[in-house]
Amino acid sequence: MMKDLLSYAAKLENTGGKPLPPVDKWNPEYCGEIDLIIKRDGTWFHEGTPIGRARLVRLFSTVLKREGDEYFLVTPVEKLKIIVEDVPFVGVLMNVTGEGAQQSLTFTTNVGDEVTGGPAHKMEFRKASKISAASPYIDVRSGLEARISRAVFYDLVELGERRQMDGTEMFGVWSSDMFFPFGRADEIFD
Repeated sequence: MMKDLLSYAAKLENTGGKPLPPVDKWNPEYCGEIDLIIKRDGTWFHEGTPIGRARLVRLFSTVLKREGDEYFLVTPVEKLKIIVEDVPFVGVLMNVTGEGAQQSLTFTTNVGDEVTGGPAHKMEFRKASKISAASPYIDVRSGLEARISRAVFYDLVELGERRQMDGTEMFGVWSSDMFFPFGRADEIFD
């Protein structure tokens, strides 16, 4: 079963900029679990060892599928469950164009996806667990999300502003004519 996944990944490597595979339309037979973990920091581990080949991680990320709270690597003929500690991707870079409500925030993930905050890629500020600090997250594709890295989060805070929403002063950022609140301004700054 792993052999099929690796051969499929090798075929993907030669696609040269073509669209991502339609994993959301694939419903192959469940084949079991694979010892693959995506850590909270975005590092992919196979059998306890970090996967050092960035191209292989990128290839696997293109066949990643989420169903509810579970994650799978899928091909048209197989489906292998993996473990994801938080979310599968980390937003490691941000590009800002424009200002105010017209600004666009484009994030690059640790696996090379680029998404611009807006109606198709909403941002949310939340805690991953009871012990973690709150962080911003952004939709990447088909239910897969990226947690914005701490360094990029500091850049987001620099761009943040206060805005009245339903009678409450909120703090957040604009992207593609949408305001994404981080939380109540009095809770953030007190």
